[in-house]
Amino acid sequence: MPRKILHLDLDAFFCAVEEQRDPGLRGRPFAVGGRPEQRGVVSSCSYAARQFGVRSAMPTARALRLCPSLVVVPARHRAYSEASRQVMERLYQLTPLVEQISIDEAFMDVSDLPDDPEQLARRLQARIRDELDLPCSLGVAANKLAAKIANDVGKKAAQSSGPPYAITVIPPGTEAGFLAPLPAEMLWGVGPKTAARLADLGIRTIGDIAAWPAEDLIHRFGEHGRELALRAQAQDDRPIVTEHEIKSISQETTFARDIGSDKVVRDTLQALASKVSTRLRESNLAGVTIKIKIRWPDFTTLTRQVTLPHPTDQESVLIKTSLDLLEKVRHSGQAVRLIGVGVSGLGPPIRQLSLWDHDEEKSRLLQEAIDSLKEKYGEQVIQKGKQKS
Repeated sequence: MPRKILHLDLDAFFCAVEEQRDPGLRGRPFAVGGRPEQRGVVSSCSYAARQFGVRSAMPTARALRLCPSLVVVPARHRAYSEASRQVMERLYQLTPLVEQISIDEAFMDVSDLPDDPEQLARRLQARIRDELDLPCSLGVAANKLAAKIANDVGKKAAQSSGPPYAITVIPPGTEAGFLAPLPAEMLWGVGPKTAARLADLGIRTIGDIAAWPAEDLIHRFGEHGRELALRAQAQDDRPIVTEHEIKSISQETTFARDIGSDKVVRDTLQALASKVSTRLRESNLAGVTIKIKIRWPDFTTLTRQVTLPHPTDQESVLIKTSLDLLEKVRHSGQAVRLIGVGVSGLGPPIRQLSLWDHDEEKSRLLQEAIDSLKEKYGEQVIQKGKQKS
């Protein structure tokens, strides 16, 4: 029997959460993102804003030129994470076979359920709307590839000024025919460069890829060509992956203008390291490799890293190590465009104490207390003291 796979995508998710906070935003062109004077970009935009050509990942300054009445609100990532958790909780109540691939997107394998998959999709969509006041769209098919593309097609076809609330079903056995007339760019693995190379061959649709000799695709694109040939024929036997290993955690920021102040650069790096350490503890992870990323005004970008003898999730260690790396690559007064901190080599924290580890244990307990205060009262509840110059 064919599998029954659902692909769920929360519609304009960040904006939907912001509309819960401020119902006055409903129906208005607005975006979640950074301020234009800070070189911000659009993280998400309402459907009303999309009517003006505003899109995600667009510089906020350009979005405001396209839509002068655009309202820009700052991101509230903690609220989005909590809303996502509530959605995923309902997916797990339907089946344990859930693969979350981003904060607002997931696959489900409902093959073991006797219900018709389209009806399951409709009930799930209604439940998320009624209980959480969040819009979502779903694709239904016999594999992950087809379900994802079905959802993309359904959302594009809606073309409304509000959430699409689309449900698109590909009956088993009709996957290749459904994909055939679609643009080649809608196939996983076809980015702008691959699309251009395919267009040079006269290949413009997924059906064109499917009809092209697989041997020639392999000759031209290597193993990627083999994958294209299989995907164009809607062949995809990948299972639902219920757990993904987190490989790294990082934070970075782009300055509104190039910064040469040693104090501002150091303070910013310290704040980023603090955020990374918080995310590590929230994920019950620690890492052994600490890396900084720095970009100069001419866009030259470099990274430097160091591997510690033991994994850590402690803010003080991340801050000291990051600042030490900064000192090795930056001259005093040297202007910076972007700076970031990352930690990799992740695993569970090691809490083995010896008679000489009491200072480390006290530091950890203090950090846990600070985390609790920040969770309850916000990030600004505790600030590090400033040394007198």
